[in-house]
Amino acid sequence: MTGGPDAVLVMGEALIDLVPRTDDPRTHLAQPGGAPANVAAGLARLGTPSWFAGALGGDGFARLIEERLVSAGTELGLCARSELPTALAVADPGPDGTGYHFHLQDTATFRLPERTADVGRFGAVYAGGLAAVVPPAAEAVAATARAGAEHSVLVVDPNVREDRTLDDGFTVRRLRELCELAQVLKVSDDDVAALWPGAAPEDTCAQLAAGNRLVVLTRGPAGSTAFTRGMGRVSVPAVRADVVNTIGAGDAFMAAVLSWLGEAGAFRDGGAARLSRGRAAEMLTFASQVAASVVAQSGTEPSRPRRDGTPVQACGGGGRPV
Repeated sequence: MTGGPDAVLVMGEALIDLVPRTDDPRTHLAQPGGAPANVAAGLARLGTPSWFAGALGGDGFARLIEERLVSAGTELGLCARSELPTALAVADPGPDGTGYHFHLQDTATFRLPERTADVGRFGAVYAGGLAAVVPPAAEAVAATARAGAEHSVLVVDPNVREDRTLDDGFTVRRLRELCELAQVLKVSDDDVAALWPGAAPEDTCAQLAAGNRLVVLTRGPAGSTAFTRGMGRVSVPAVRADVVNTIGAGDAFMAAVLSWLGEAGAFRDGGAARLSRGRAAEMLTFASQVAASVVAQSGTEPSRPRRDGTPVQACGGGGRPV
């Protein structure tokens, strides 16, 4: 079993999003999802070696998820197996974004073991998503993240969701702990408002970056900003696209940031926190182009931009109607 200095270990959940069909909202499309699984598949599709350290169940939904990850090129050698069913997230699209109703209890999705002994073989370790705060996965994610911060490069996307039916105090404490451990942190403006209320997101990100980390702040159509202690901050606009779907766009952005950092050799020797303004802008532009490749289609699979910067359309997310 291998990893490598540019490979990424992705720790978290793979579940099924049930998304209403646009032509018949009473029928839902079963679409493989879960932020960590989206990141793992996105990394592989962008050419970065990724290993998914989650857990798959014994039902047809798990087989759909496995097909998606394998077809993307994601390695599953560190993925746990169970005969329990797969967790479900019922999507509720609206004018201000997509909400979810979760069915999480007694599923295989969150029965994943810690991978502290494996983190040193990878250039970076990603942690985030529901598994960071849903038991019993939360403790395994926390242990792996702590080891990742010590022996690799820890990358965190807290992916805060107000529609999680969870204890708010535990959720905030655990996600803030992970963010403060991270050497690379990707947050949305909503994430910052939920975890550090009462301050401007830019000020919070600058304070986090002062701890010798790369912080990336996303604002959807308002673009993105990167912060480091030495460079200060640099912003780029979002790439214009005809929006078909917003599910998975943030995960595609995260996968693109990781892929770019890996190709740039920035997982080594603290390189991510020492980016120049020009290189940080290049990273954000690439990530914005990759995210645009997702919002312009009905699936969640990202693709690399063409040389002129326009996205190459990827295949759909492998969903099935239910």
